[in-house]
Amino acid sequence: MTVTVRFAPSPTGKLHVGNVRAALWNWLLARKMGGKFVLRIDDTDLERSTKAYEEAIKADLQWLGLNFDETTNQSKRFAQYDVARDTLIAAGLLYPCYETGEELDRKRKLQRARSLPPVYDRAALALSDDDRKALEADGRKPHWRFKLSQKPVTWTDLIRGETTVDTASVSDPVLIREDGMYLYTLPSCVDDIDLGISHVMRGEDHVTNTGVQIEIFKALNGEPPQFAHHSLLVGADGQGLSKRLGSLSIEAMRDDGLEPGAITSLLAKLGTADPVVPIRSLQTLAQEFDFGRVGRAPARFDSNELEALNAKLLHDTPYSDVAARLESYGVSEPIWQAIAGNITRLADVQDWMNVIEGEIDPVIEDAAMLTEASALVPDQLDENSWSAFTDEIKERTGAKGKNLFMPLRLALTGQARGPEMAVMLPLIGAAKARARLKGVRA
Repeated sequence: MTVTVRFAPSPTGKLHVGNVRAALWNWLLARKMGGKFVLRIDDTDLERSTKAYEEAIKADLQWLGLNFDETTNQSKRFAQYDVARDTLIAAGLLYPCYETGEELDRKRKLQRARSLPPVYDRAALALSDDDRKALEADGRKPHWRFKLSQKPVTWTDLIRGETTVDTASVSDPVLIREDGMYLYTLPSCVDDIDLGISHVMRGEDHVTNTGVQIEIFKALNGEPPQFAHHSLLVGADGQGLSKRLGSLSIEAMRDDGLEPGAITSLLAKLGTADPVVPIRSLQTLAQEFDFGRVGRAPARFDSNELEALNAKLLHDTPYSDVAARLESYGVSEPIWQAIAGNITRLADVQDWMNVIEGEIDPVIEDAAMLTEASALVPDQLDENSWSAFTDEIKERTGAKGKNLFMPLRLALTGQARGPEMAVMLPLIGAAKARARLKGVRA
């Protein structure tokens, strides 16, 4: 069997971390098994779907490195859905209902008041042809429900194990709205059959929906795929993540300077027993993907953890991997090697380039010692100069430890923390170093 998975976003908004975690896990499974990753654009809602969002989704996936092998749009497949609709109607499994939203809401309230589950009562099945004609003559348009078996549906979930949904406790799902628009469930099943989807991996909020869809698959003579339902992401505080938080969109993270490898490294491991460490290679992440390592507890997404992971990733990134991106900053390999361990985002290199090649306002804490130090700066500087330089200052002034090194760092860089001064001093150069030690802007 060829493993074929799909990621099915609706082009009605931006991709956020919850979407992308599902996309990533599906992609990792496909690549591990030598299978296929299909991007299915769920754009049956023609009013809300836009081409701009569709293109943005594709751009986000490609930026993350999640290349797709095939793309399909549901908006181009209405003819296939019509065939499935007619098949279900002919089998007596899709029936018209005429209740308004207000009437259905009243029914649910009455059922709750009687301590009954708010499940649709199938009143529409008792309507005669004359009843339906009369309702339609009054201007009522039907919505169409799938007739569930009202029996338990059981499958072996690749994450949850044996899982059962009792369809007697579920309302017959609406597959077609009053305006004739298909809702998610039927097109999804038709597409999964036609595209040969072997595995469906998605959030655990779809578990009940899976029980329903398995019955639809069988009604359409399709083989249900294998299902895996993972836990949902929550925030660091344990509360649900809101899709409205723009900062959680992939576009916002890219604009904020985060690395795609940091995002995929984090999302690949959240909710698993594996440690979260920076892993640049998506292929490595794919080989490590294992359903047996996936837990059931909600996975906590912490933006601070992502920030720290981004920094670690950059700290270990070879110059050759970022040389093209560093060109506009004028960062050479020696400079990158000096400052990489002190940046959180790549754009932070500009701050250190300002220290090395620009002008700074020196911070002067011990003017007398620094003035004497300025006269001791050698004309020629290399990686050994710092040690000899500070030894001589120590001998001349008696300053040592923090009282020696912190004033020197503050005067030479304007920063209390940063790269090793033994590396920075030759990069700053003798002239700038002497001027800054005297408190002159240079």
